Amino acid sequence: MFMSLSQGNFSAMNPSGPALYDAVLLDRDGTLVEDVPYNGDPEKVRPLPGVREALDRLREAGLRLAVVTNQSGLARGYFTERQMHAVHARIEELLGPFDHWAICPHDDTDGCACRKPAPGLVHEAARALGTAPRRCVLVGDIGRDMAAALAAGATGILVPTPVTRPEEVAEAPAVARDLPGAVAEILGRDRAVRPVVPRAGRAGTVLVARSDSAGDVLVTGPGVRAVAAGAERVVLLCGPRGRAAAELLPGVDEIIEWPLPWIDGSPEPVDPDDMRRLTARLAAVGADEAVVFTSFHQSPLPLALLLRMAGVPRISAISDDYPGSLLDVRHRVPVGVPEPERALSLAAAAGFALPPGDEPVLRLRADLPAPAVDLPAGDYLVVHPGASVPARACPPERCAEIVAALAADGHRVLVTGGPGERELTARVAAAGGTDLGGTTDLAGLARILAGARCLVVGNTGPAHLAAALGTPVVSLFAPTVPFGQWAPYRVPTVRLGDAGAACRDTRTAHCPVAGHPCLSGVDPARVVAAVRRLAPG
Repeated sequence: MFMSLSQGNFSAMNPSGPALYDAVLLDRDGTLVEDVPYNGDPEKVRPLPGVREALDRLREAGLRLAVVTNQSGLARGYFTERQMHAVHARIEELLGPFDHWAICPHDDTDGCACRKPAPGLVHEAARALGTAPRRCVLVGDIGRDMAAALAAGATGILVPTPVTRPEEVAEAPAVARDLPGAVAEILGRDRAVRPVVPRAGRAGTVLVARSDSAGDVLVTGPGVRAVAAGAERVVLLCGPRGRAAAELLPGVDEIIEWPLPWIDGSPEPVDPDDMRRLTARLAAVGADEAVVFTSFHQSPLPLALLLRMAGVPRISAISDDYPGSLLDVRHRVPVGVPEPERALSLAAAAGFALPPGDEPVLRLRADLPAPAVDLPAGDYLVVHPGASVPARACPPERCAEIVAALAADGHRVLVTGGPGERELTARVAAAGGTDLGGTTDLAGLARILAGARCLVVGNTGPAHLAAALGTPVVSLFAPTVPFGQWAPYRVPTVRLGDAGAACRDTRTAHCPVAGHPCLSGVDPARVVAAVRRLAPG
């Protein structure tokens, strides 16, 4: 459950601010009704428990509903189109009306673009409902449903059945026990990003903090924009590893760069004089309030103590630990919520919301500086083999094989990396790519990714940079942290890698399993297929 505890700043009123979703897309067999293989008989339609009530909750919330279903029985001649429509009429008689039915009539051998796991049905349903895939949730019972949602940039929630394979459950971005549970998740996440009571006027100076690496700062962007929409001035406190990303965020007026020893992965010893200097610097901001953004395994309380000592009168943060008098708004968030929504929910708990017209997506400043190198012309893909955390990087030899396979498939491949990754990018690019390692800063990389058809990358900052630019991502995702929390947000994505590997949920920085099996087993042919799905020629 989302929960905020504050000193009387909010009361029960209708929520405000942009909603996360416009529509819910639903698989048919195994999600809405019992799975009767190739059913052409309306008399065999049996709704699953609680489905009608769950759908009515969505309708009452103003969400549009569509069914997205593979029906290869048409191609195989097991039933006619007329029989299928009779089945659908019976489903609507029992479960209420749907705003659209998106149906794939093809078999696997037809090579169509609509049969799940392809994203075609999601795109069709979104168009018919007058929205975009990123504003849709797809609820289904097998991995094909989740893959179709991700490839379209939609949210996916899996409701497993006895036929759902364990690996499909492990790979899913979110899992609910049944459709009523999925509906509770959808409505809860939507409520959490909207303030219970909007602010009567603009706040003055608000200090926001996210003292992590570049990717962490980027996924906090929607929360920072929400604060900026309700403040006269926003000052962002970040660490050295996140400074370049902070400079790309809209809504930030000033940046304070300061390493925090309780956040950094390789911290220096706590220096009392340094903490006194930081406290003085925070006091000099003259902030009217502060919003401390953290990741799910971090505590905001050390910084909250310094902010109190700096005289900040109102502080909001997510904290499972008892904060005493350190926080005015203590917000709590379930594990697994996507990091951008986690940040938005904290901003909402503090009374801030995105303004009308600002989508809850990652975004960068419109005035990005020009890159230091000439932008490549023509079509190209980007492979980024490095990662800020070693456990999340695909082995170099496998990245080289991926570059070779993409080049053999006719793609122009650019290999990118930071100044300290030149040896890595040279090794990977030698397989058939163009080496750009160390030639750009983060803003320059953003310019390159903006023109790319697709990015192949691990769970690291450039994945979120691509998401902020709308560039599709083939995510070579090591399962050390939850995919649903750290996946590229609301951008077309294909996830590859062993989601059930022994390193799952360890949060380790260095792979604890010999051979790095979660990513060393990625088949380059599957990367090629993923690129074709996300960026068809």
